[in-house]
Amino acid sequence: MLPLDPQADLGRRAWVPCPACDDARACGPCAERRTCPDHWRYLLTTTGSLLHLQCPGCTHVWVHETGFGATRSRWDRLTDTLRNL
Repeated sequence: MLPLDPQADLGRRAWVPCPACDDARACGPCAERRTCPDHWRYLLTTTGSLLHLQCPGCTHVWVHETGFGATRSRWDRLTDTLRNL
């Protein structure tokens, strides 16, 4: 299990499902896409439309493409995905 990133800050959070532990799968507010007090993620950094996140439960770190903001090419998305495997 990884330690929490030094940039992890309770004031910077995001509500994105964790691809590692899927802890929010049976949660009512999460299923309705509402802000849940239990299933949030640390928002470490942002780069254009990418969110760099860490799950406080399992400490998994990943990059999430939001599709908002700066447009990224398909090649950029593919290389980022491969880099995070």
